[in-house]
Amino acid sequence: MFEHMNEQEARKQILDMVSEYCNQFHNQKKEFKEGDRITYAKRVYDEQEMVNLVDSSLEFWLTSGRYTDEFEREFAKFLGVRYCSLVNSGSSANLLAFMTLTSPLLGDRRIKRGDEVITVAAGFPTTVTPIIQYGAVPVFVDITIPQYNIDVTMLEKARSEKTKAVMIAHTLGNPFDLGTVKEFCDKYDLWLVEDNCDALGSKYVINGEEKLTGTIGHIGTSSFYPPHHMTMGEGGAVYTNDSLLNRIIRSMRDWGRDCVCPSGRDNLCNHRFDKQYGQLPLGYDHKYVYSHFGYNLKVTDMQAAIGCAQIKKFPTFVERRIHNFNRLKNALAGVEDKLILPEPCKHSTPSWFGFLITCKDGIDRNQVVQYIEQHGVQTRMLFSGNLIKHPCFDIMREENTGYRVVGSLENTDRIMNQTFWVGVYPGMTDEMIDYMAKVIKEAVK
Repeated sequence: MFEHMNEQEARKQILDMVSEYCNQFHNQKKEFKEGDRITYAKRVYDEQEMVNLVDSSLEFWLTSGRYTDEFEREFAKFLGVRYCSLVNSGSSANLLAFMTLTSPLLGDRRIKRGDEVITVAAGFPTTVTPIIQYGAVPVFVDITIPQYNIDVTMLEKARSEKTKAVMIAHTLGNPFDLGTVKEFCDKYDLWLVEDNCDALGSKYVINGEEKLTGTIGHIGTSSFYPPHHMTMGEGGAVYTNDSLLNRIIRSMRDWGRDCVCPSGRDNLCNHRFDKQYGQLPLGYDHKYVYSHFGYNLKVTDMQAAIGCAQIKKFPTFVERRIHNFNRLKNALAGVEDKLILPEPCKHSTPSWFGFLITCKDGIDRNQVVQYIEQHGVQTRMLFSGNLIKHPCFDIMREENTGYRVVGSLENTDRIMNQTFWVGVYPGMTDEMIDYMAKVIKEAVK
Protein backbone atom coordinates (compact mmCIF):
# COMPACT_ATOMS: atom_id res chain seq x y z
CA MET A 1 0.00 0.00 0.00
CA PHE A 2 2.86 2.39 0.84
CA GLU A 3 5.41 1.00 -1.63
CA HIS A 4 5.77 4.16 -3.70
CA MET A 5 5.39 6.69 -0.88
CA ASN A 6 7.77 8.40 1.49
CA GLU A 7 6.94 8.50 5.20
CA GLN A 8 5.24 11.91 5.02
CA GLU A 9 2.98 10.80 2.17
CA ALA A 10 2.13 7.54 3.92
CA ARG A 11 1.28 9.35 7.13
CA LYS A 12 -0.99 11.78 5.28
CA GLN A 13 -2.88 8.92 3.67
CA ILE A 14 -3.34 7.19 7.02
CA LEU A 15 -4.59 10.36 8.68
CA ASP A 16 -6.95 11.14 5.80
CA MET A 17 -8.42 7.66 6.22
CA VAL A 18 -8.74 8.17 9.99
CA SER A 19 -10.64 11.40 9.37
CA GLU A 20 -12.97 9.66 6.96
CA TYR A 21 -13.45 6.75 9.39
CA CYS A 22 -14.35 9.12 12.24
CA ASN A 23 -16.86 11.01 10.14
CA GLN A 24 -18.44 7.77 8.94
CA PHE A 25 -18.62 5.85 12.21
CA HIS A 26 -18.32 8.37 15.07
CA ASN A 27 -19.83 11.66 13.94
CA GLN A 28 -23.22 10.49 12.79
CA LYS A 29 -25.71 12.49 14.86
CA LYS A 30 -28.83 10.69 15.98
CA GLU A 31 -32.04 12.66 16.40
CA PHE A 32 -33.27 12.65 20.00
CA LYS A 33 -36.54 10.92 20.80
CA GLU A 34 -38.31 11.01 24.16
CA GLY A 35 -37.14 8.08 26.22
CA ASP A 36 -33.64 8.00 24.73
CA ARG A 37 -31.00 7.82 27.46
CA ILE A 38 -29.61 11.24 28.43
CA THR A 39 -26.33 10.81 30.24
CA TYR A 40 -25.04 13.42 32.69
CA ALA A 41 -21.91 13.87 30.54
CA LYS A 42 -20.39 12.69 27.30
CA ARG A 43 -17.32 13.35 25.17
CA VAL A 44 -17.79 15.98 22.46
CA TYR A 45 -15.24 15.55 19.66
CA ASP A 46 -14.78 15.22 15.92
CA GLU A 47 -12.22 13.86 13.48
CA GLN A 48 -9.46 16.25 14.62
CA GLU A 49 -9.10 14.57 18.03
CA MET A 50 -8.85 11.16 16.39
CA VAL A 51 -6.40 12.39 13.73
CA ASN A 52 -4.17 13.92 16.44
CA LEU A 53 -4.31 10.71 18.47
CA VAL A 54 -3.24 8.54 15.54
CA ASP A 55 -0.64 11.09 14.44
CA SER A 56 0.94 10.88 17.88
CA SER A 57 0.78 7.08 17.93
CA LEU A 58 2.56 6.89 14.57
CA GLU A 59 5.49 8.75 16.10
CA PHE A 60 5.50 6.11 18.86
CA TRP A 61 7.13 8.51 21.32
CA LEU A 62 4.63 7.29 23.98
CA THR A 63 5.70 9.54 26.88
CA SER A 64 5.42 13.36 27.01
CA GLY A 65 6.61 15.03 23.84
CA ARG A 66 5.77 17.72 21.30
CA TYR A 67 2.00 17.56 21.81
CA THR A 68 2.53 17.88 25.57
CA ASP A 69 4.68 20.96 25.05
CA GLU A 70 2.06 22.44 22.72
CA PHE A 71 -0.81 21.83 25.11
CA GLU A 72 1.02 23.21 28.15
CA ARG A 73 1.87 26.33 26.17
CA GLU A 74 -1.64 26.84 24.75
CA PHE A 75 -3.43 26.02 28.00
CA ALA A 76 -1.27 28.46 29.97
CA LYS A 77 -2.01 31.07 27.33
CA PHE A 78 -5.75 30.44 27.58
CA LEU A 79 -5.68 30.71 31.38
CA GLY A 80 -3.37 33.71 31.38
CA VAL A 81 -0.80 32.06 33.67
CA ARG A 82 2.96 31.69 33.34
CA TYR A 83 3.33 27.97 34.01
CA CYS A 84 1.34 24.82 33.28
CA SER A 85 2.32 21.20 33.91
CA LEU A 86 0.32 18.32 32.44
CA VAL A 87 -0.27 15.26 34.61
CA ASN A 88 -2.10 11.96 34.26
CA SER A 89 -5.33 12.89 36.10
CA GLY A 90 -7.12 15.60 38.05
CA SER A 91 -6.58 13.59 41.24
CA SER A 92 -2.84 13.54 40.52
CA ALA A 93 -3.06 17.28 39.92
CA ASN A 94 -4.49 17.75 43.42
CA LEU A 95 -1.85 15.46 44.90
CA LEU A 96 0.88 17.42 43.16
CA ALA A 97 -0.57 20.80 44.12
CA PHE A 98 -0.73 19.88 47.80
CA MET A 99 2.62 18.10 47.98
CA THR A 100 4.28 21.10 46.34
CA LEU A 101 3.39 23.09 49.46
CA THR A 102 5.31 20.61 51.63
CA SER A 103 8.64 21.33 49.89
CA PRO A 104 11.57 22.38 52.11
CA LEU A 105 12.30 25.07 49.50
CA LEU A 106 9.34 27.02 50.92
CA GLY A 107 11.03 27.51 54.30
CA ASP A 108 8.71 28.46 57.16
CA ARG A 109 5.68 28.51 54.86
CA ARG A 110 5.95 24.82 54.02
CA ILE A 111 3.14 22.57 55.25
CA LYS A 112 4.39 20.10 57.85
CA ARG A 113 2.72 17.03 59.29
CA GLY A 114 0.15 18.15 61.84
CA ASP A 115 -0.46 21.49 60.12
CA GLU A 116 -4.05 22.29 59.18
CA VAL A 117 -5.77 22.93 55.85
CA ILE A 118 -9.27 24.43 55.69
CA THR A 119 -11.60 22.62 53.28
CA VAL A 120 -15.13 21.22 52.91
CA ALA A 121 -16.60 17.72 53.25
CA ALA A 122 -19.17 18.16 50.46
CA GLY A 123 -17.20 17.35 47.36
CA PHE A 124 -14.90 14.91 45.64
CA PRO A 125 -12.56 12.95 47.95
CA THR A 126 -9.29 13.58 46.12
CA THR A 127 -9.40 17.26 47.07
CA VAL A 128 -8.90 16.07 50.66
CA THR A 129 -7.02 12.77 50.23
CA PRO A 130 -3.51 14.27 49.78
CA ILE A 131 -3.89 16.26 53.00
CA ILE A 132 -4.68 13.14 55.00
CA GLN A 133 -2.13 10.89 53.30
CA TYR A 134 0.66 13.35 54.06
CA GLY A 135 -0.31 13.64 57.72
CA ALA A 136 -1.71 17.16 57.69
CA VAL A 137 -5.15 17.83 59.19
CA PRO A 138 -8.19 18.80 57.09
CA VAL A 139 -10.48 21.24 58.88
CA PHE A 140 -14.02 20.88 57.57
CA VAL A 141 -16.55 23.71 57.47
CA ASP A 142 -20.07 23.80 56.11
CA ILE A 143 -21.27 25.06 52.75
CA THR A 144 -24.16 27.20 51.61
CA ILE A 145 -27.25 26.27 49.61
CA PRO A 146 -28.01 27.05 46.74
CA GLN A 147 -24.41 27.97 45.83
CA TYR A 148 -23.02 24.67 47.24
CA ASN A 149 -19.69 26.27 48.14
CA ILE A 150 -17.78 27.02 51.33
CA ASP A 151 -19.54 29.11 53.96
CA VAL A 152 -17.00 31.94 54.19
CA THR A 153 -18.44 33.15 57.51
CA MET A 154 -16.75 30.10 59.08
CA LEU A 155 -13.22 30.88 57.92
CA GLU A 156 -12.14 32.84 61.01
CA LYS A 157 -13.58 30.20 63.35
CA ALA A 158 -11.76 27.46 61.44
CA ARG A 159 -8.34 29.11 61.62
CA SER A 160 -5.80 28.13 64.26
CA GLU A 161 -2.10 28.72 64.79
CA LYS A 162 -1.51 25.54 62.77
CA THR A 163 -3.48 26.68 59.69
CA LYS A 164 -1.26 26.84 56.60
CA ALA A 165 -3.61 26.66 53.61
CA VAL A 166 -7.11 26.64 52.17
CA MET A 167 -7.75 23.95 49.53
CA ILE A 168 -11.26 23.77 48.10
CA ALA A 169 -13.07 23.08 44.84
CA HIS A 170 -15.42 25.23 42.80
CA THR A 171 -18.57 23.12 42.97
CA LEU A 172 -19.84 21.89 39.58
CA GLY A 173 -18.58 25.02 37.86
CA ASN A 174 -19.93 27.51 40.39
CA PRO A 175 -17.00 29.52 41.84
CA PHE A 176 -16.70 29.82 45.59
CA ASP A 177 -16.47 33.33 47.06
CA LEU A 178 -12.93 33.95 45.85
CA GLY A 179 -12.91 37.57 46.98
CA THR A 180 -13.48 36.70 50.64
CA VAL A 181 -11.33 33.55 50.61
CA LYS A 182 -8.41 35.33 48.93
CA GLU A 183 -8.63 38.24 51.38
CA PHE A 184 -8.60 35.76 54.28
CA CYS A 185 -5.57 33.92 52.87
CA ASP A 186 -3.69 37.17 52.25
CA LYS A 187 -4.46 38.39 55.79
CA TYR A 188 -2.90 35.32 57.41
CA ASP A 189 -0.28 34.49 54.75
CA LEU A 190 -1.96 31.20 53.84
CA TRP A 191 -1.64 29.19 50.65
CA LEU A 192 -4.74 29.03 48.44
CA VAL A 193 -5.21 26.01 46.17
CA GLU A 194 -8.16 26.14 43.76
CA ASP A 195 -9.41 22.72 42.74
CA ASN A 196 -10.71 23.84 39.34
CA CYS A 197 -11.42 20.33 38.05
CA ASP A 198 -15.18 20.96 37.72
CA ALA A 199 -15.02 24.63 36.78
CA LEU A 200 -12.73 25.13 33.81
CA GLY A 201 -13.78 28.29 31.98
CA SER A 202 -15.62 29.82 34.95
CA LYS A 203 -14.89 33.50 35.62
CA TYR A 204 -14.80 35.64 38.74
CA VAL A 205 -14.42 39.39 39.15
CA ILE A 206 -11.85 40.22 41.84
CA ASN A 207 -10.50 43.72 42.51
CA GLY A 208 -12.43 44.93 39.48
CA GLU A 209 -10.78 42.44 37.11
CA GLU A 210 -12.45 39.38 35.62
CA LYS A 211 -10.23 36.31 35.87
CA LEU A 212 -10.61 32.62 35.14
CA THR A 213 -11.01 30.42 38.17
CA GLY A 214 -7.90 28.44 39.01
CA THR A 215 -5.69 31.48 38.38
CA ILE A 216 -6.53 33.57 41.46
CA GLY A 217 -5.02 31.30 44.12
CA HIS A 218 -1.38 30.23 44.32
CA ILE A 219 -2.03 26.96 42.46
CA GLY A 220 -4.91 25.75 40.29
CA THR A 221 -5.75 22.23 39.13
CA SER A 222 -7.80 20.80 36.25
CA SER A 223 -9.07 17.40 35.17
CA PHE A 224 -9.48 16.14 31.62
CA TYR A 225 -11.40 12.97 32.46
CA PRO A 226 -14.05 12.27 29.76
CA PRO A 227 -17.06 13.82 31.59
CA HIS A 228 -15.21 17.07 32.30
CA HIS A 229 -15.30 20.39 30.47
CA MET A 230 -12.76 19.10 27.94
CA THR A 231 -11.06 15.74 27.72
CA MET A 232 -7.93 13.86 26.80
CA GLY A 233 -9.22 10.57 28.26
CA GLU A 234 -7.27 10.54 31.49
CA GLY A 235 -5.32 13.68 32.26
CA GLY A 236 -4.99 16.78 34.39
CA ALA A 237 -2.99 19.95 34.83
CA VAL A 238 -1.39 22.04 37.58
CA TYR A 239 -0.80 25.73 36.98
CA THR A 240 0.68 28.73 38.75
CA ASN A 241 2.24 32.15 38.25
CA ASP A 242 4.93 31.51 40.87
CA SER A 243 8.31 30.45 39.48
CA LEU A 244 9.41 28.69 42.68
CA LEU A 245 6.15 26.74 42.95
CA ASN A 246 6.50 25.79 39.29
CA ARG A 247 10.02 24.50 39.90
CA ILE A 248 8.73 22.32 42.76
CA ILE A 249 5.72 21.13 40.73
CA ARG A 250 7.99 20.04 37.87
CA SER A 251 10.39 18.30 40.23
CA MET A 252 7.71 16.38 42.10
CA ARG A 253 5.88 15.45 38.90
CA ASP A 254 9.10 14.06 37.38
CA TRP A 255 10.30 11.61 40.05
CA GLY A 256 11.43 14.37 42.45
CA ARG A 257 14.55 15.05 40.41
CA ASP A 258 16.55 18.26 40.58
CA CYS A 259 17.31 18.32 36.84
CA VAL A 260 14.99 20.23 34.52
CA CYS A 261 16.09 18.60 31.25
CA PRO A 262 13.10 17.18 29.32
CA SER A 263 13.00 13.49 28.43
CA GLY A 264 15.51 12.61 25.73
CA ARG A 265 17.69 15.73 26.28
CA ASP A 266 20.78 16.03 28.47
CA ASN A 267 22.91 18.77 30.02
CA LEU A 268 20.89 21.87 29.10
CA CYS A 269 22.51 23.66 32.05
CA ASN A 270 26.05 22.64 30.98
CA HIS A 271 26.75 21.61 34.58
CA ARG A 272 25.66 17.98 34.53
CA PHE A 273 28.90 16.63 36.02
CA ASP A 274 30.56 19.49 37.94
CA LYS A 275 28.44 20.25 41.04
CA GLN A 276 27.88 18.76 44.47
CA TYR A 277 24.43 17.99 45.88
CA GLY A 278 23.61 16.81 49.40
CA GLN A 279 26.17 14.25 50.49
CA LEU A 280 26.68 12.90 46.98
CA PRO A 281 30.20 12.88 45.50
CA LEU A 282 31.30 15.91 43.51
CA GLY A 283 30.20 15.62 39.88
CA TYR A 284 27.43 13.10 40.47
CA ASP A 285 25.19 12.97 37.36
CA HIS A 286 22.63 15.76 37.84
CA LYS A 287 19.96 13.79 35.95
CA TYR A 288 19.89 11.44 38.95
CA VAL A 289 19.89 13.96 41.78
CA TYR A 290 16.61 14.07 43.73
CA SER A 291 15.61 17.19 45.62
CA HIS A 292 12.10 15.95 46.56
CA PHE A 293 10.27 12.73 47.30
CA GLY A 294 8.41 12.76 44.01
CA TYR A 295 6.36 10.70 41.60
CA ASN A 296 6.01 9.96 37.92
CA LEU A 297 2.74 11.74 37.10
CA LYS A 298 3.47 12.67 33.49
CA VAL A 299 0.88 12.37 30.74
CA THR A 300 1.45 10.52 27.46
CA ASP A 301 1.77 12.50 24.24
CA MET A 302 -1.22 10.61 22.83
CA GLN A 303 -3.43 12.07 25.55
CA ALA A 304 -1.97 15.53 25.04
CA ALA A 305 -2.64 15.24 21.29
CA ILE A 306 -6.37 14.88 22.01
CA GLY A 307 -6.19 17.88 24.33
CA CYS A 308 -4.59 20.00 21.61
CA ALA A 309 -7.69 19.49 19.46
CA GLN A 310 -10.10 19.94 22.38
CA ILE A 311 -8.69 23.26 23.53
CA LYS A 312 -9.51 24.84 20.16
CA LYS A 313 -13.16 23.92 20.66
CA PHE A 314 -13.26 24.77 24.34
CA PRO A 315 -14.75 28.30 24.19
CA THR A 316 -17.79 26.92 22.34
CA PHE A 317 -18.12 24.20 25.01
CA VAL A 318 -18.41 26.87 27.71
CA GLU A 319 -20.99 28.84 25.72
CA ARG A 320 -23.14 25.75 25.27
CA ARG A 321 -22.90 24.76 28.95
CA ILE A 322 -24.14 28.20 29.97
CA HIS A 323 -26.93 28.02 27.39
CA ASN A 324 -28.03 24.58 28.57
CA PHE A 325 -27.98 25.59 32.23
CA ASN A 326 -30.07 28.70 31.62
CA ARG A 327 -32.57 26.86 29.43
CA LEU A 328 -33.04 24.14 32.05
CA LYS A 329 -33.46 26.64 34.86
CA ASN A 330 -36.02 28.63 32.91
CA ALA A 331 -37.89 25.44 32.03
CA LEU A 332 -38.08 24.47 35.72
CA ALA A 333 -39.76 27.72 36.73
CA GLY A 334 -42.75 26.96 38.90
CA VAL A 335 -41.30 24.08 40.93
CA GLU A 336 -39.52 26.28 43.48
CA ASP A 337 -42.07 25.25 46.12
CA LYS A 338 -40.70 21.71 45.88
CA LEU A 339 -37.11 22.08 44.66
CA ILE A 340 -34.23 24.45 45.41
CA LEU A 341 -32.59 25.44 42.12
CA PRO A 342 -28.91 26.46 41.91
CA GLU A 343 -27.69 30.06 42.06
CA PRO A 344 -24.33 31.38 40.82
CA CYS A 345 -21.89 32.95 43.25
CA LYS A 346 -21.92 36.76 43.21
CA HIS A 347 -19.36 38.35 40.87
CA SER A 348 -19.06 35.12 38.85
CA THR A 349 -19.89 33.71 35.44
CA PRO A 350 -19.92 29.94 35.94
CA SER A 351 -18.94 27.41 33.31
CA TRP A 352 -21.48 24.96 34.63
CA PHE A 353 -20.51 21.31 34.98
CA GLY A 354 -23.94 20.24 36.19
CA PHE A 355 -27.32 21.42 37.46
CA LEU A 356 -27.71 20.87 41.21
CA ILE A 357 -31.16 20.34 42.71
CA THR A 358 -32.09 20.05 46.39
CA CYS A 359 -35.44 18.56 47.36
CA LYS A 360 -37.35 20.58 49.92
CA ASP A 361 -38.80 18.99 53.05
CA GLY A 362 -41.58 16.59 52.17
CA ILE A 363 -40.07 15.64 48.80
CA ASP A 364 -38.34 12.25 48.81
CA ARG A 365 -35.11 12.47 46.83
CA ASN A 366 -34.89 8.73 46.25
CA GLN A 367 -38.35 8.62 44.72
CA VAL A 368 -37.62 11.66 42.56
CA VAL A 369 -34.26 10.28 41.38
CA GLN A 370 -35.69 6.84 40.62
CA TYR A 371 -38.50 8.35 38.55
CA ILE A 372 -36.03 10.49 36.60
CA GLU A 373 -33.69 7.55 36.00
CA GLN A 374 -36.56 5.28 34.93
CA HIS A 375 -37.46 7.86 32.29
CA GLY A 376 -34.01 7.85 30.72
CA VAL A 377 -32.26 10.76 32.47
CA GLN A 378 -29.02 9.98 34.27
CA THR A 379 -28.49 11.57 37.70
CA ARG A 380 -25.57 11.93 40.07
CA MET A 381 -25.08 12.76 43.75
CA LEU A 382 -22.85 15.67 44.76
CA PHE A 383 -20.00 13.16 44.95
CA SER A 384 -19.31 12.18 48.56
CA GLY A 385 -22.20 14.16 50.04
CA ASN A 386 -20.50 14.29 53.44
CA LEU A 387 -17.06 12.78 53.11
CA ILE A 388 -16.53 12.12 56.83
CA LYS A 389 -19.53 9.74 56.85
CA HIS A 390 -17.78 7.38 54.40
CA PRO A 391 -16.01 4.10 55.32
CA CYS A 392 -12.59 5.63 54.61
CA PHE A 393 -13.13 7.80 57.71
CA ASP A 394 -14.27 4.95 59.99
CA ILE A 395 -11.02 4.62 61.93
CA MET A 396 -10.43 8.37 62.22
CA ARG A 397 -14.04 8.86 63.30
CA GLU A 398 -13.80 6.13 65.94
CA GLU A 399 -10.51 7.49 67.28
CA ASN A 400 -11.59 11.13 66.88
CA THR A 401 -8.27 12.03 65.28
CA GLY A 402 -6.81 13.18 61.96
CA TYR A 403 -9.37 15.88 61.14
CA ARG A 404 -11.42 18.69 62.71
CA VAL A 405 -14.98 19.87 62.15
CA VAL A 406 -15.82 23.50 62.90
CA GLY A 407 -19.44 24.23 63.64
CA SER A 408 -22.13 21.92 62.30
CA LEU A 409 -22.16 20.42 58.83
CA GLU A 410 -25.93 20.91 58.60
CA ASN A 411 -26.04 21.86 54.91
CA THR A 412 -23.44 19.23 54.07
CA ASP A 413 -25.71 16.58 55.59
CA ARG A 414 -28.71 18.06 53.82
CA ILE A 415 -26.89 17.69 50.51
CA MET A 416 -26.04 14.10 51.39
CA ASN A 417 -29.73 13.39 51.97
CA GLN A 418 -31.66 15.66 49.62
CA THR A 419 -29.48 16.80 46.68
CA PHE A 420 -28.79 15.39 43.21
CA TRP A 421 -27.77 16.78 39.85
CA VAL A 422 -28.22 16.32 36.12
CA GLY A 423 -25.89 17.24 33.29
CA VAL A 424 -25.65 20.22 30.98
CA TYR A 425 -22.76 19.02 28.80
CA PRO A 426 -22.26 20.75 25.41
CA GLY A 427 -23.49 17.80 23.36
CA MET A 428 -27.00 18.24 24.73
CA THR A 429 -29.65 19.66 22.40
CA ASP A 430 -32.53 21.94 23.36
CA GLU A 431 -34.87 18.98 22.90
CA MET A 432 -32.89 16.97 25.46
CA ILE A 433 -32.89 19.86 27.94
CA ASP A 434 -36.65 20.35 27.55
CA TYR A 435 -37.29 16.64 28.04
CA MET A 436 -35.18 16.62 31.23
CA ALA A 437 -37.19 19.54 32.60
CA LYS A 438 -40.45 17.75 31.74
CA VAL A 439 -39.35 14.57 33.56
CA ILE A 440 -38.11 16.47 36.63
CA LYS A 441 -41.42 18.33 36.88
CA GLU A 442 -43.34 15.07 36.62
CA ALA A 443 -41.15 13.50 39.30
CA VAL A 444 -42.04 16.06 41.97
CA LYS A 445 -45.79 16.21 41.31
